[in-house]
Amino acid sequence: MNQTHYKSLLLITLVVSATVLGILALYSHTIMPGLRKVDDPTFVKSFQAIDRQIINPIFMLQFFAPLFLLAAVSYYAYKHHLVEAKYIYVAFACYLAAVVITVAVNVPLNDGIKKVGSVASGDAATTARAQFQEAKWLFFNHARTLLTLISVCCTSAAVWVSKAL
Repeated sequence: MNQTHYKSLLLITLVVSATVLGILALYSHTIMPGLRKVDDPTFVKSFQAIDRQIINPIFMLQFFAPLFLLAAVSYYAYKHHLVEAKYIYVAFACYLAAVVITVAVNVPLNDGIKKVGSVASGDAATTARAQFQEAKWLFFNHARTLLTLISVCCTSAAVWVSKAL
């Protein structure tokens, strides 16, 4: 990889990371607060439908791409002793932490509510919603949103320092 490729990858990383930030933030400030206001059967059915829809090749590429892109630009910045390396390292560490939270906390909770199947009765929906641990899911979504925000800010600083724009 040469300097031009590196700077291009850095910009691509910033854009893709920012789109993931938007998705995570949308859950924090719109989707989950909206679902909080509905009854239990509606919550369960709606969350199941949203979660099934988001698991698609485009989103998976979008979500995991920043991790690999940050690893690549981190290596290049380290190898070439670039001034912006420290920003990239922090961006990588924060994004990696967001991915770990997603895989360790949010995805298992999502999978749990999807296993419930179609919920017809109010009692079954109430149980499913309680087992989902809505507050825990939202807390960790806020955490991964904040980590992704820090990652995007650090990547922006790296773009600025590298004069990629």
